[in-house]
Order: sequence, then structure tokens, then C-alpha cells
Amino acid sequence: MRVLYLDLDTLRADHLGCYGYHRNTSPNLDWIASEGVRFDGCHCSDAPCLPSRAALMSGRFGIHTGAVGHGGTSAEFRHEGPHRGFSDLHSVACLPNVYKRAGLKTVYIGGFGERHSLWGYYAGFREIHDTGKGGMESAEDVTPTVMDWIQNHAGEDNWYLHVNYWDPHTPYRAPAEFGNPFKNDPLPAWLEQPGAFEATVSAAGPHTAWDVSMYNDRENPRFPRQPGKAVDRVGLRRLIDGYDCGIRYMDGHIGRLLDAFQKAGVLDDLCIIVSADHGENFGELGIYAEHATADPATCRIPMILRWKDGRKGVSDPGLVYNLDLTPTVADLLEVPAHSSWDGTSFAGAVRGDTPAGRDFLVLSQGCHVCQRSVVWGDWLYLRTYHDGFHLFPREMLFNLKDDPQEQSNLAEQHPEVCDKAARLLMDWHDDMMATQPEGFYHDPLRLVMHEGGPFHAQLGALPSYCKRLEATGRGEAATALREKYPAAFK
Repeated sequence: MRVLYLDLDTLRADHLGCYGYHRNTSPNLDWIASEGVRFDGCHCSDAPCLPSRAALMSGRFGIHTGAVGHGGTSAEFRHEGPHRGFSDLHSVACLPNVYKRAGLKTVYIGGFGERHSLWGYYAGFREIHDTGKGGMESAEDVTPTVMDWIQNHAGEDNWYLHVNYWDPHTPYRAPAEFGNPFKNDPLPAWLEQPGAFEATVSAAGPHTAWDVSMYNDRENPRFPRQPGKAVDRVGLRRLIDGYDCGIRYMDGHIGRLLDAFQKAGVLDDLCIIVSADHGENFGELGIYAEHATADPATCRIPMILRWKDGRKGVSDPGLVYNLDLTPTVADLLEVPAHSSWDGTSFAGAVRGDTPAGRDFLVLSQGCHVCQRSVVWGDWLYLRTYHDGFHLFPREMLFNLKDDPQEQSNLAEQHPEVCDKAARLLMDWHDDMMATQPEGFYHDPLRLVMHEGGPFHAQLGALPSYCKRLEATGRGEAATALREKYPAAFK
């Protein structure tokens, strides 16, 4: 058996043709989807980068792994302490280890572990090719290593090749010579509606329309596709086109890999998995060009499985997590499940036995804000513990069917729905705390709060940022931030 995993950073599912996008961003990924099962309700359990991949590789929620942040104690897998055996969980329960137990050689090509020093991410790989730029790789930095590996090893049997591309991640980096195939294409339909985009421009906080570069509008001349602000249609188009060009450029490199596998004579029976660590905000909650919240904008991701003897050209609408992939692969490979996994197999949907799906999902974010949300039916319920300087209310409620861009908070109109969601969240939290690894009694999201808040929302940035808010016509937000975070102004 041969398995290719395309691990594509910062890839919104709804910016792919196979998920209904109106732009031709992904012809090669669309072909893979036509050959397999597309999961429409897949979300990362913990966002963004480090927490998501920690959950993926371990099959466990961040509340159990401890990895929910980008700095401080909660940016690491928990040490197992005195109860650790001769080997730890990384060596026996991680995603690559599932393939090893099935007799496959495990190979990684990319730069993620180096970017975040999440060394447990590399556990289970027998061969690692670090592409050397810690997440600043473009596809042209990754593809030659993959092509060389294909040329030398594709014809061998029983391997798992995990390839990590970064091109949709900020800064949007497709080379200038690639051009812009989308310059005459319309923007996403909701942003073309009168007043919709303009309503997002007044938002305050990091990575909003005036502050795409986090707390300012500075640009890096090395990355001309990435604007510093997007307060008019020119800036907005530059931003959306930059992101979509990153996807299309990466997709072209994926096409080169598929051609190489075809030339090697192994494409026909190659199992292919496509997914991402998280998506990207483009106006949802007023945020642009960042993966900053615990909602579908950040957490909904593609999940496509082209599997030997699996179904082809079908979709499954069920709600699943990225951390469900590890038990799913174990199921497909007939490898025994590990008792530590929080994930649930959706292999039945790949085979056609049973549909995938949970009744609801709980999504978490601890890097830009501290939030948890509940997604179920048509509803998204967001509970904010630290607003990351966005002045979010504690509770928000959105009808995703009518308002997928999260522009109209219905919490006051539907307290009964908020009550139901809060109960689901509380019951989930109770279950998670009751099943904490031995020796751990705290919620790591609370530890983020205890250590000063989200890594990307530091109090020291507020004094100068409030002056910027006043200079850009958002003085009311500056006043509110001074009242809410007085310690920053002492």
C-alpha cells in the first residue's frame, strides 16, 4: 500500500472548486475529490497551527494534550511525568505510528515542526526532510525534494509520504511571474453585496481591515500580494486574489506530483488524503487574513480521502474533527485503536457502510483569542474568555445557514438557543475534565489566561494601537480598550 498525505496550510475548504468555490483555484485537488470522498463538515478541534496539528497527530483534543497556544506552557505537549513508561504516547499512539504498525515506511517532507518547535509532531516518522525555512517555504522550495523522493522511492511498496505545503499562509507569496489568473473574477458573493464589506471596515483589533498587518498597515516589499490594509475594494481584491493565487500556485505543484506518480506507474492505486490545519478569516467577525477565532472561518477545513476500494466522487455532510483522522486510518488499515484517542473513526463513510458525523462539535482557539464554540445544526455559538482586543461580547450566536459570514449576532434574540449551546459546551467540558490524563487537573486554555492571555494579544501592544485606532476613526474602540485593559496603560 502507498499513501500520500497533502497537508496544506491555511486552506479554507470553501476556496476550493470541489467545495463550491466560483474561482478555478484547485483543478488538481478537485480531481482528487472526484476520485474519493469529500467531507463537508470537517473542522480542526483546536486552532490554529500548533494546536491543530498537535490534535491531528495525537488523535486528542488540546484540552487533553495541553497544546492549545503558541507560547508559554500551553505551546507544548504535556509531559507524562512519573507515569511515563519506557516509551511515551508519541511513540505508540501518533498518526505516523498507525502506518508503522501497518508495515508502512513513514516519510515527512516539510517544515512545520521546526516552525513551532513542536518536536512531538515528528514522532513516528522514519525519514524526515526538513525544507529549511520554518513555514516560510514556497512550493518551489518543497516540490524538488518531493520529486526526488518520488523518483527514487515511489515504485517501492508500503510507504506513507506526508507532504506539507505553505503557500496559502500569510504572507501570500505566489511568485510575481505567476501573475493573477483571478484579476477578472468576482470576489466572494457576500462581499459584493452592497454594504457588506463596508460594514466590516470599522472593526477594531489585530488583523482587521485597517490593520491587516496585525496592529498596523505596514507592508513587506518582498510580498507584494499581501496588503497592509483592505479598507477599499482595491485592497480587498488584492487580499483575496493574493490568497487565491497561493492556492492555485500550490495546486499546480500538486499537479506536478500527481504527474510524477503517474510516470512512476503508481497513481492508479495511490491512496491520497488532503487536509489542512485551519482556514482563514476573510471578514468573519471583522477579521482579515488571519486564523484567529474558534469558528468555521478558522476551523472548517477540507478533508478528502481517495482510498483503495473506497467510494469515489461522493460527499459526506457529517460533522467530523481532524483528530478523527488517526482512528479512521487505523480502522481502514485494520490497526487496533489506542485507548488515548478522543477521535472517532469515519472509515464507514469512506467504505460506504455508514455516514460520518457527530451531533455537535466543540472548537477551541487559544492563540489569538481564548474562545470555545459549539457548532450544530444551523447554529454557531461562540463563548469568549479573552477577546484578543476585538471587544467581542462573552456570548455570540450566528445562524450559519442564513449568515455563514457571521455578521449578525443573534444571542439576544435567541437566549434559548444560547442556553442549549452553553449546556452542550458545559457537558463537553465536564467530560473532558473527567478524562484528563492522570496527574493533570486544569484546562490548558485557562492556563493561557493565567499566563497573561493569548500569545498574539500582548498588553504591551495596546498603548500605540489605541492611538492608531483614534487616528483611523475608531476612537470609541480605543476608549473601550483602555477601560477593559487598564493594566496596559499604567
